Amino acid sequence: MPMSSNLAPIPELYVSYDSAQKLKVEAAELTSHDLTPRQICDLELLMNGGFNPLKGFLSEEDYNGVVENMRLADGQLWPMPITLDVSEDFAASIEIGQDIALRDQEGVILGTMTVTDRWEPNKSREAEMVFGADDDAHPAVNYLHNTAGKIYLGGPVTGIQQPVHYDFRARRDTPNELRAYFRKLGWRKVVAFQTRNPLHRAHQELTFRAAREAQANLLIHPVVGMTKPGDVDHFTRVRCYEAVLDKYPAATTSMSLLNLAMRMAGPREAVWHGIIRKNHGCTHFIVGRDHAGPGKNSAGEDFYGPYDAQDLFRAHQEEIGIEMVDFKHMVYVQERAQYEPNDEIEDKDNVTILNISGTELRRRLSEGLEIPEWFSFPEVVAELRKTKPPRAQQGFTVFFTGFSGSGKSTIANALMVKLMEMGGRPVTLLDGDIVRKNLSSELGFSKEHRDLNIKRIGYVASEITKNGGIAICAPIAPYAATRRHVREEIEQFGAFVEVHVATSIEECERRDRKGLYKLAREGKIKEFTGISDPYDVPQNPELSVETENVEVDNCAHQVLLKLESMGLINGN
Repeated sequence: MPMSSNLAPIPELYVSYDSAQKLKVEAAELTSHDLTPRQICDLELLMNGGFNPLKGFLSEEDYNGVVENMRLADGQLWPMPITLDVSEDFAASIEIGQDIALRDQEGVILGTMTVTDRWEPNKSREAEMVFGADDDAHPAVNYLHNTAGKIYLGGPVTGIQQPVHYDFRARRDTPNELRAYFRKLGWRKVVAFQTRNPLHRAHQELTFRAAREAQANLLIHPVVGMTKPGDVDHFTRVRCYEAVLDKYPAATTSMSLLNLAMRMAGPREAVWHGIIRKNHGCTHFIVGRDHAGPGKNSAGEDFYGPYDAQDLFRAHQEEIGIEMVDFKHMVYVQERAQYEPNDEIEDKDNVTILNISGTELRRRLSEGLEIPEWFSFPEVVAELRKTKPPRAQQGFTVFFTGFSGSGKSTIANALMVKLMEMGGRPVTLLDGDIVRKNLSSELGFSKEHRDLNIKRIGYVASEITKNGGIAICAPIAPYAATRRHVREEIEQFGAFVEVHVATSIEECERRDRKGLYKLAREGKIKEFTGISDPYDVPQNPELSVETENVEVDNCAHQVLLKLESMGLINGN
């Protein structure tokens, strides 16, 4: 009996062990590109066949086809641009046809690439076509414009070695390892479940049903590469998955971790996930409501409709070669003490339907409230509570922004003293002047240097927050994009409270405590915020304080009240 196609080995881009040893030595001569975390995820799946049929980073022709109609130049279906984005300086130093070494952040060589293409993409068009809108509220669009390099390089990749993972090594499998495992167990039909969240009872019920409907074995296939900013970190999630695995029949369920960098691209991402799962030997794939959706856009509406992903997937499932299993919205029916698909409950009016949203779950965790057993497993809740203690015991950052002389430092100082009086957590003040002396003494006041200074403050504040302390920052921080970067960095670990000190430029100039405005008016200080350099007024800060005719003590107290209402400090 011939081997079924989903279990036969698929092509990888790695060379043999001996060739790899030889290439490593030769690569010492090549120009090196240090890969970003996202590029490392992409490269790993290119090399191990997870992104089959791709043979490397997309050429310009392939990229255009993918952006415009989800097809490579040769007509094959591929929905996501996989490109090597680099800086203009790096791109300028490369000749077409040259080989470059691709290294991880420690400098270890993972592969080489022959640069066949170099171009400056139209990123707004890419955002529009791939993510549905050129809207920075989308994490991948924000990444595209504010993190990714300006120039794309394309060309075939030669794999030398896999990226190193020190965590959960036994749980990570390449497509060919999974195919071999399914062959060994005699699994012909495998339904894959994609997730970036901890598993609760509804997910378990849903995956059970999906496997039963398809009469297939179940592969729980969580993403541990890069997910949406603000997601539960993968260490915690994998510990949660391991706790839940015992609740599944061992003979027909397996779990493997996928080192994918998600783009949160909704419908296109669902098709992409399907192709990746097909490469990993699966025959069926569960597509959820708003699959891989990033949440709300700038106008406060969902980026994608709840079933857009299922519709696009259904249209392409035959070509992908994997069958879609619809994810039903599971809710708990109290009277019957069981989960049922929401749209199949006949007697809706006579039963009590219980449901806890992700937002509500986060609220209960952050406030230390009860999470009922019908909703989740005690083991999972215990893991989540370890990582996320109640808010009043977590670290947080208060970030003051405003013009020079608006009163940021004065209020920040007052707040620091008040928080120290309350006790319980160490408090650090990262004031503009202190930081310039200790962290950024070599920086000037150009846009680049200002951004760098704020990013350094953000980094230190995120470390303080991660370790359960309170960081108070009071830089001018004129640029919205940089403030957002700092927010995302800190919100991985705790709350970020942006306080806009809304003193008008006229009032600041009238006070001119340091005499800087006078110098700026005389042209002796270049690029001075509010005079000769822009200030992006925060659109929705957690708090905005007026300082004109208001006591400093009162301003600081407003911040305290805000912290209390957010549950970050206890009122008593």
